[in-house]
Order: sequence, then C-alpha cells, then structure tokens
Amino acid sequence: MRTWTRRCLLGSAALAGGLAAAAAVPTAAAAVTGKARPERDRIGEALRALPGLRVIEERSGAEPGYRFFILGLRQPIDHTNRAAGSFEQRLTLLHTSAERPTVLFTTGYEAVLTPRRAEPTVLLGANQLQVEHRFFGTSRPATLDYSYLTIRQAAADHHRVVRLFRTLYPGAWISTGSSKGGMASVYHRRFHPHDVDGTVAYSAPNNVDDRDDRAYIRFLDSVGNAACRDALRTAQRQILLRRTDMVARYEAWARAHNATFRIIGSADKALEIAALRAPFMFWQHGTTADCATIPGADAGTDELYAWLDDVAGLALYADPVAQRFIPYFYQLGTQLGYFEVPTRHLTGLLHYPDAMEPRTFVPRDIPMRFDPDAMPDIDRWVRRHGQRMLFINGTHDAAVAEPFRPSDRDSHLLWAPGANHGVTIADLSPTDRAQAVGLLTRWTSTG
Repeated sequence: MRTWTRRCLLGSAALAGGLAAAAAVPTAAAAVTGKARPERDRIGEALRALPGLRVIEERSGAEPGYRFFILGLRQPIDHTNRAAGSFEQRLTLLHTSAERPTVLFTTGYEAVLTPRRAEPTVLLGANQLQVEHRFFGTSRPATLDYSYLTIRQAAADHHRVVRLFRTLYPGAWISTGSSKGGMASVYHRRFHPHDVDGTVAYSAPNNVDDRDDRAYIRFLDSVGNAACRDALRTAQRQILLRRTDMVARYEAWARAHNATFRIIGSADKALEIAALRAPFMFWQHGTTADCATIPGADAGTDELYAWLDDVAGLALYADPVAQRFIPYFYQLGTQLGYFEVPTRHLTGLLHYPDAMEPRTFVPRDIPMRFDPDAMPDIDRWVRRHGQRMLFINGTHDAAVAEPFRPSDRDSHLLWAPGANHGVTIADLSPTDRAQAVGLLTRWTSTG
C-alpha cells in the first residue's frame, strides 16, 4: 500500500466480536495421515516429510484444539530461474484438522510468531498457514538483490506453499490479509486464480492511478467533519512553525536511543514527513472521537510533539525501524505506488520537495525504477475476472481512498460505517455481516 503504517493484524477471536460463535472450532484435532499413530506423532511426521520444509519448533499458547508450528520452506529466489539460488521462507502453521478448511494468511511483512488466528480462521474453525513476505523478517536471501522483490515472485511463493500443503489439507482454502497483506492476497489470485476457493482482503489499497493521484487528497479533504479537518491542518502548521524546537526534541530522543537518520537524511526531514503524514495516519488508525485530542493553536510544544509521536510514530522514521521497512518502500517505488497529501495550507513551511517519495526511504545504492503497468494490470483483473473475492473496508480509512472494485463473479465490496484500517467483518452492519459470513460458509462448503 502507499501507506507506511503500523501494521494491522487480524487476530484473535476477540476481534471477531459476536461472530466468534459462528466458528465451529473443533475441540480436538483430527488425523492428518495414517490411522494407528497418535495425532501428535502424525502431524509432525507429515510436516517433516514435505520436501523442502523444515520444522523449526512447536510453540505453546494456541487455542484449545490447535497446535502451533514455526516452519521454514526453501524457496527459489527467482521462480523462473532456479540457478539464481534459494532462501528459506518463514511460515507458521496453526493446525487443527485435515478435515477443516485452511486459511492462507499473510501480513505482507514479516510473520507474527505468536499463535493468533485471523478472523476467517475463527469463523471457519480452520487451519491457518501464515506466509512471511519475501525479503521481510528472516525470509531474505543471503545476498539481497531487490530486483527479485516483485508481486509476481511473491505470488509464486504463495503458489508453491499452497501446492505443497494441499497434500496435507485437501479441503477448501481461503486466502486473507489486512492492508499490505490484503494486497498480497489479491496479487496472488491475479497470477494463480485457482489456488484458493475465495479471498477476504481487509483494508487493501488499490494503488492503480499513480500518475494523477488525487483520490487520497480528495479523501483527506472530505473525511470526517470540517472542524476536525481544520484542527488537523492547524496542528500540522503549528508543528512546522515550531520546527526548531520540535527537531531539537526529536534529536534528543534519537541520541537517547542511539538512533540515527542516515536513510532519510536528517531529523528535520523526518519531522516534516511525519507532519505531512499525520492526517493520513490519524484517519487510518483513529476515529471521529479522537478529533477532540488534536492540539489547538495555543497548545504547548510538548503537547504537539507528543501528539505527533502518538499519531505518526516518530520512531518509524529513524534508522533502527526504517531499516526494516526498506523492502516495503522499495515495493512502493517500483510497483505498488505511493500517495499524495494536501499541502496548500502548508505553503512556505515545507523544505523537502521529495519528502513523500519512496526513494527517500530506500538507500541510494539500491536501484529503483517504477513500473506503471503493474497496478493497472491488477485492477483490470479484479474488475473483469476476479472470482470469489470479498473486500472489507472502513469508510474512514484513508488507505482505501482508492478501493478495489470487484467484478460480478461472486465478488463483493462491503463498507463498515465509521471504521478505520483495523476493520473486521464484525464491524459491518448486521445485514452485511450476515452476507460476509454466508459467503465464507458457501465458498468453503462447495469447494
């Protein structure tokens, strides 16, 4: 997505709210293979028998009826040329029964190594296989050649995972993810449309129009009410009017945490980026109730700084965290596209014309060239050919200012009123909620 975000993870049954009762979670796992050995022996043996798969460890803490495994799968760096070498991709498995559906889940970033179930997993009482995105976390080749970090290569990773694990889980499969994870799920379907029986993409931006990207500006100029938007503009102006004091606080924080700004260039530039992004991040993660917390023109500098840190996450722009997100910004700057924000009210206060460009967040020794055809291709496929796809969005989420528009091939777009980037099926109206659950049930029962 074009957002640089605190990742949203769909997780436990609590996130499913009142829908948790709809998930018929088995109380005991069924056999995966064979008939004589105990289940605890059979599933471990079955996993170890899969070619290229390594069982790293089994961890405790899973819901009753589930077992949680950390896995590593040997993947080609280039799926079109095995001579390019390989890397180990991190997977996690929440196993309950080979008789249940399986949910293919990704955050679009590094894997979450705790046994948390995505909402479809809860609703379906399903197994869950999580795939860490290539070049994130530990799923990195020894030598990083970012030219292999493409949506098609990542889709091929997912394709190999599905083909391998279908030998253990032959039932229905649903893919899912939120934000960048939702995008990755859509891209997987574009190139391998028959791998799964349906897809639930939460808060997934559709960054199709990067040449004249006014959708995000229009959204930020109209979301919420006028008073809240004016308050956000005032806070931005005050932050930049007090730039010297704000940067001094930022640099003091950096010294205390041994943090530098070599990737972005300076604390001054990082502060400007955070200020520019503040309204976007506010609506992405906040609600209209949070409008009352926006500092006014007479607020103290300490209050303004604390608010900016809370909303935009100032630690995100310093090297220790920014380093982890280089692959993300590389994807933005080569295929996924980025976004623009309103700046007319900040005339005379901005020092860095390139502040919002993905190139700002990627070291200069990493080549980047934007492919203008990648996202239009995805958009056309979703509109014309995408089948059994469900998009769940919040009306106040800035990240979906450009939403996917699905085809009429049993695909649907549902909006949760007032919800933000953390939207779930549970946030939908009762009618839409019933429709979403019905779709999942039908897709997994007919296969």
